Amino acid sequence: MKVVVVGAGIAGLCTAVGLASTGARVTVVERAPEVRGGGAGLSIFGNGVRALEALGMRSVLGGAAAPTPPTSGTRTPDGRWLSRFDPASLTDMRVVRRTDLHAALLAAAADVVDIRTGSGVDDAVPDRGLVRLSDGTEIGDCDLIVGADGLRSRVRAAVVEDPGVRRCGYSAWRAITTTPVSVDAAGETTGRGARFGIAPLPDGHVYWFASVSDDGGDSAGGLDAVRQRFSGWHRPIGELLDATDPATVGYLPIEELAKPLPTFVRAGRGCASVLIGDAAHAMTPNLGQGANQAMEDAATLTALVRRHGRGDLDEALRTYDRLRRPRTQRIVRQASMIGRVGQLRAGPAVWARDLALRMTPDAVLNAQMRRVQRWQPPEV
Repeated sequence: MKVVVVGAGIAGLCTAVGLASTGARVTVVERAPEVRGGGAGLSIFGNGVRALEALGMRSVLGGAAAPTPPTSGTRTPDGRWLSRFDPASLTDMRVVRRTDLHAALLAAAADVVDIRTGSGVDDAVPDRGLVRLSDGTEIGDCDLIVGADGLRSRVRAAVVEDPGVRRCGYSAWRAITTTPVSVDAAGETTGRGARFGIAPLPDGHVYWFASVSDDGGDSAGGLDAVRQRFSGWHRPIGELLDATDPATVGYLPIEELAKPLPTFVRAGRGCASVLIGDAAHAMTPNLGQGANQAMEDAATLTALVRRHGRGDLDEALRTYDRLRRPRTQRIVRQASMIGRVGQLRAGPAVWARDLALRMTPDAVLNAQMRRVQRWQPPEV
């Protein structure tokens, strides 16, 4: 089976390695001239760990686990706790540098797949089993085209009517401290139209993020803008910002698909095609599940292709769609709702939100956290 994977991010590399393990001949096409990971930190939860294990790629996470602070949950800007998570609900979580994870995935892929860089996809033509690249070359005789090319996927339109992208009304900064910082608690702090998150790494450095509600403008500012917005918030937020190199702070308006897709697959006519990761279900980062769901996609698709083989690829894809679309779109809705509530700006609404969090038993929140992570790969 000849497979073209469009996109060499986390979703694409996981899928490429997985499908290559089934005996497929896999080519990965990446628009960037060099395959490298961007961003800051990344949380891999229990479901993501199991997906990597199913793909035979558990080792990409390394051996060290991030230290688990005695307390994790949600706080107010003055440091009062609104809710706390049971550490048992986060025991399988790993916080990693995105660049480290991406480099490990690339190393795993390098020996088993063909990776072509510096030329994006201009057009995917499943009816002809063809992928046209922006450098004028074509890859033909494809049996399967995998769209792993992110939020603004070029492959999506070949599978389903593309709903486009929408802004979510807030933007985020992300960074990792350049020196270790001692933290005795982790989680998220919510204020009026602003949030700050803290996640320690195994080496003592800390991944942090800050989000602020906006009106759609493009003025990003930088570390100074974060300092100004979060000055006066509880410790150790100030210490984390002081320990951060301004040049390493990334900024990104938060976006998602404008509407959920009615299908993730195109089967039954010529070459098949399938969407994974953000191309299928781009979600806001509020549950930390974007990369985890992409890993689940890759593990599920691999297991089903291995089960059904090339002879029944259409059935494998239909099963993939049946398994992945309800789960991922439910998580998309949950993450979007959490973002809307977390970014509330009006005083009465913020007061009601905080009261609701205080009144909600921690056991309920812990159950929700466990439910999101409750996933197992299909049996082969």
